[in-house]
Amino acid sequence: MAALAESLSKNRKQLVPLVYIAAALLLLLWLVPLVGDQRPYRLVQSTITGLLVGGIYALIALGIVIINKASGVFNFAHGWMMLLGGLLFYSFFSTSNVNPIAAVGLSLIMGVLVFSTNGWRDLRSARTLAQIVAVTVVGAVLLLLPGTDWQWVRALTGAVIGGVLVGMVVERFNIRPLIGQPLFAMVLMTLAISELLHGITQMIWGSVEIPLQVFQGLPNLGIPAQIRFGEDLFERAINIRGDLLVAFILALAAFALFVAFFQFTSVGLSMRATAENQKLAQSVGLRVRTILAIAWAIAALLATVAGVLQGGATSLSLNMPLLALRAFPAVLLGGLESVGGALVGGLLIGLVQELANLLFPGTQAGTELAPYLVLMVVLVIRPDGLFGQKRIERI
Repeated sequence: MAALAESLSKNRKQLVPLVYIAAALLLLLWLVPLVGDQRPYRLVQSTITGLLVGGIYALIALGIVIINKASGVFNFAHGWMMLLGGLLFYSFFSTSNVNPIAAVGLSLIMGVLVFSTNGWRDLRSARTLAQIVAVTVVGAVLLLLPGTDWQWVRALTGAVIGGVLVGMVVERFNIRPLIGQPLFAMVLMTLAISELLHGITQMIWGSVEIPLQVFQGLPNLGIPAQIRFGEDLFERAINIRGDLLVAFILALAAFALFVAFFQFTSVGLSMRATAENQKLAQSVGLRVRTILAIAWAIAALLATVAGVLQGGATSLSLNMPLLALRAFPAVLLGGLESVGGALVGGLLIGLVQELANLLFPGTQAGTELAPYLVLMVVLVIRPDGLFGQKRIERI
């Protein structure tokens, strides 16, 4: 017995991959017959739906990756930031009478926080004060545009102001005071923020599902509610929901805009430098606090976009923050620091979720089991994710 234990210990490096390969083969032997029993049109339908759902997951994962790259914090409040952004959009979209005091106040507070990212000393500059006044006037005018003809402008302006304001407030008053403290303290702060946002959303909007009719006018634009194709290839047609397709396209567009901003602008270059090494970035003159504030504002804005798209495709409800939990496997699968990995991870998790729902109908395998099982397998093989950076610490 002792000899066997010693032999296993010596050959551990060779045996562990063999165990993983054997487990993977057993899993394939179990799944292949289940897949073979499905009709082809159902497989194609689930694949397309999974990719469309994965686009929203990718956008959610991108917001989480941005915060992690900038400050090393895993933001557990991202799901509630999504819901709050969607609810703010709904509030401005569904009303034509915005309180002038509220419009001016929101625009003014956002302007003050945006142009004083490095501290309140920035407000001493006449140029900064002029910028704050300009932002306040423009924001208030757009929010006060009357009638249903301007509801999109009003809602987009309100959602942008609200999203940026939430990100700036969280960074300024919750994350910044913890700089230099243990990282675990920041993680716990994001959990506290998530519960705070939970209470705020319930107190103001209640806990009832709210339909967000942003895709209601798609037929007027020539986009049908159901897109059918494949009658000649399969026994039944493939149906794609028009609102889900549009949400997918807009999510990818938002993703692409951020990647362009991140890669080709001076602010994006500063964000990349800060993400690599904050102390080194500060030593070459970069304003790290400002960059961190911008990162939180962008992440909150992406959360708002994801909340609006998901709310338009389904509804605004207290279940929406659970999407962020489902996006966590996408983040870890692609790599905590990889922007491109967020896209690949989101699409893969969406695909796995829908295929699991097809193979195991009537269960929670698609949302509660399959994504995390894939995550476990990938992390065992590649602990840094598919596209994560492997860091080597020297002693």
